[in-house]
Formats: sequence, structure tokens, C-alpha cells
Amino acid sequence: MDATLFSWIAVGALLLASPLLMIMRDWRWVLGLLAVVYLAAFILVSRHWPLGMAVVKLVTGWMGIAALGMTRLSLAPPEAEKGAFLVEGSFFRLFGAALALLIAVSGAAAIEKAIPGIGLPVIVGGLALIGTGLFQLGMTFDVLRVVVGLLVVLSGFEVIYAVVETSILVAALLSAANLGLALAGSYLFLRSSPAAEEVEESL
Repeated sequence: MDATLFSWIAVGALLLASPLLMIMRDWRWVLGLLAVVYLAAFILVSRHWPLGMAVVKLVTGWMGIAALGMTRLSLAPPEAEKGAFLVEGSFFRLFGAALALLIAVSGAAAIEKAIPGIGLPVIVGGLALIGTGLFQLGMTFDVLRVVVGLLVVLSGFEVIYAVVETSILVAALLSAANLGLALAGSYLFLRSSPAAEEVEESL
């Protein structure tokens, strides 16, 4: 399959998964969609990075998802996750995500002219991730959604930055940042759990 066509398929997956991340209530769906985001970002990054470096990004991202999932699985499900499939205000969230995606698509051509060789799929995918991730950060205080929003923004930055930087050290630092954010999210999960609050009250 042609590499450009494969890249556009990855962009399509990002354009579908990014808005769904903002409206899914079940954390399993959220982490599953985040895994799709990392896979699509891996495809886009592999256009400019060696395959080994791109695979490291993918594996590190999935390790962070596994850490978040195992930590969340050990906690009792909050009442907010019981019941409806979608979060409150889903229509507004989808509207905001659509605006972010529209800006990414409409501004991609101008950026491609300013930086020749970067490729439209990379620009659209990176800007879409950054836009939807920032919008999600502004819509919630939930620990999981804040961490996911930060990871999505960082993934979008990596997709675009991969064009101008192919250093192994930079790739390692970005992977460490992804894993560090996921571990910080896991720690915050434990700190905000009812069991942790009961222990603090008893001290």
C-alpha cells in the first residue's frame, strides 16, 4: 500500500478517535481510543523517523496506557461512570472538537507551503491532536481526562516535531515524558481514591 494513502488512513483514525475521546464515559473506551491514537501517531511519525525509533514511541505509549488501566482497574468505579454511555455536554464537546479539526484541516495547506516536505497528513494529524487535546484539557477536572488530554497534546507535538528532529536522545526524552505523565496519572488516581482519603483521615 502507498505510504501516503496509509498516512491518510491514520489521519482518518485520528479524526474519528479524537472527538470520541472527549465524549466516552467508560474509562475502558477512553484508554482504548487512546491506544488507537498512539497507533495512528506511530504511522505518521514513521514517515520521518527510523522504524525502530517510531516503535519505541508506540510501545512507550501503550505501556503508559497499561499503567493507567491497571491502576484504574484496581479502584472502585465511581458513581459518575455508572449509567449513561456518554458524558454530559457531549454535543458541545463534539462541536468544539469539530471546530478544532476544521482549523487543523483548513490551516494545513498554509503550513505545508511554509514548511515544504512536512506532508499534509502529518500536519493535519498533529494539529488535530493538539487542538482536541487542548479543548479536552479546558473541559474537565477529572484526573483521567486531564492526563489523556496531556498525552494527546504531546502526541500531536511529537508527530509534527518528528519532521525536524530525528535525534535518538530527543525521541528517548519524549518517550520518557509520555511514560512519566502516565505514571503521574496513576499516582493521582491512587491519591484521589476513597481508600486513600480514608487512610489520610485516620492519620
